[in-house]
Amino acid sequence: MGKSTTAKIFADHGCAIWDADAAVHRLYGPDGAAVPLISALCPSAIVDGMVDRSVLRSWIADDPAALPQIESVVHPLVQQDRADFLETTQADIAVCDIPLLFETGAQDEFDAVACVYVDRDTQRTRVLARDGMTAAHFAMILSKQMPIDEKCARSDYVIPTDTIDAAKAAVIRILTDIKERTARA
Repeated sequence: MGKSTTAKIFADHGCAIWDADAAVHRLYGPDGAAVPLISALCPSAIVDGMVDRSVLRSWIADDPAALPQIESVVHPLVQQDRADFLETTQADIAVCDIPLLFETGAQDEFDAVACVYVDRDTQRTRVLARDGMTAAHFAMILSKQMPIDEKCARSDYVIPTDTIDAAKAAVIRILTDIKERTARA
């Protein structure tokens, strides 16, 4: 969709950025808090002291009960990582990059929600260009997510990412609006 690029635009404007995917990578990495918990669920997913995401993907594909088990372990850890970030950041505006915001019910924890958006064909092209991504895995990801139109409708702001200029303009509008709202508060 363009979340990483949009997050960088926010960062370029002085916002602190917390990235849910990066948090999961830390939690799955060496000495990550998720490693022993995932090991208890799926010992074969631990390779060289880290969680091997390809093993988790295979487990999820083979066992419908796997994903809820993984989420029950990882989501609280991610939520705590985010809370720690928000508690310690010194920035005036903090942006949390959360791919499954609505799916996890976390949207109410924020002052405002922005949704990045690009048409389906562009999204598919971008995602399938990633290393290791397959059409089947992409379809599985989409099946777990709320439709983008619904996410846009539930968001306070929508950021089109069909061009970098459109994304930059939307970020500037959002930051201007937030600063105006906080000045009136």
